[in-house]
Amino acid sequence: MQQVATGLAVTGSGSAAPETSLDNDGLSQIVDTSDEWIASRTGIRSRHLSGPDESLAKLGAIAARNALSMAQVEATDIDLILLATSTPDDLFGSACQIQAELGAKHAVAFDLTAACSGFVFGMITAAQFIRTGVYRNVLLIGADVLSRWVDWTDRRSCVLFGDGAGAVVLQANENDRLLGFALQSDGCLHDCLNVQYQGKPRPLTDNITVSQGTYQPVSMNGKEVYRFAVNRVPEVVEKALFQADLTTNDIDWLLLHQANQRILDAVAKRLKVPAEKVISNIANYGNTSAATIPLALDETVRQGHIKPGDTIAASGFGAGLSWGAVVFQWQR
Repeated sequence: MQQVATGLAVTGSGSAAPETSLDNDGLSQIVDTSDEWIASRTGIRSRHLSGPDESLAKLGAIAARNALSMAQVEATDIDLILLATSTPDDLFGSACQIQAELGAKHAVAFDLTAACSGFVFGMITAAQFIRTGVYRNVLLIGADVLSRWVDWTDRRSCVLFGDGAGAVVLQANENDRLLGFALQSDGCLHDCLNVQYQGKPRPLTDNITVSQGTYQPVSMNGKEVYRFAVNRVPEVVEKALFQADLTTNDIDWLLLHQANQRILDAVAKRLKVPAEKVISNIANYGNTSAATIPLALDETVRQGHIKPGDTIAASGFGAGLSWGAVVFQWQR
């Protein structure tokens, strides 16, 4: 019998970060910078960093367990695991490693790569499986270990990034709590932010040569990324709100990708969202890419600020370049 389309709700959240943290004063021992220089330009005071023996899969699994516990869902009841990441332990993907770590033996698992937009793209992807009745319980994880790909001699970029993971449980629900969304990409702006493969020719035979190499550290044009975010993010949030038949006056929280406090402030100003409605934890974590939105969501929920029924407009933006927004109500 064909399953009927249904709605969905976000019923649990979880997060995790490595124990090791590096504050701005410690970073100033590595590159020519200072706490004042970093904080005034980015809002970042500290970031968490994974050690050589720590893996993205284990970090993501901790966040996932916390989300499952809040949602009161067993790992064996999960139908699908989506891992939004750009820094897997295995280039072939790490979602299956997390599936095994959790014991989610009935779940399909795969990675989704959309960099800092990954969590928003992942939520919309998960929604399609639930709304069409294919799956009822989806675990969405956003996790990145960007410290692996940062040039620690470049003070323009190394001050920005940290490691972390966040997760949510999405479940079929009679009332659809995902109210609207919009997704966009522009590959013409790819060079503004990337981790580029660089290879060298390797001859195999007299007439066949292949390329072998590795990826280069994060390369970013900060001014262009800032300009892109401040212009495009308000537009995509307004598109998602329009689809939801809402305005910024109707939302309780604005939850943006935690890239730079200046971007958060500028976007909120353009949307005319008051500062008290803007969620920010960038000071303690820096930019954790696909992890920033679920990590900040989980912290705010556990602090008791986000209440059941609250309407949240979330937006991710970054490499690709890609950007998107989703409007949803917190269910639990």
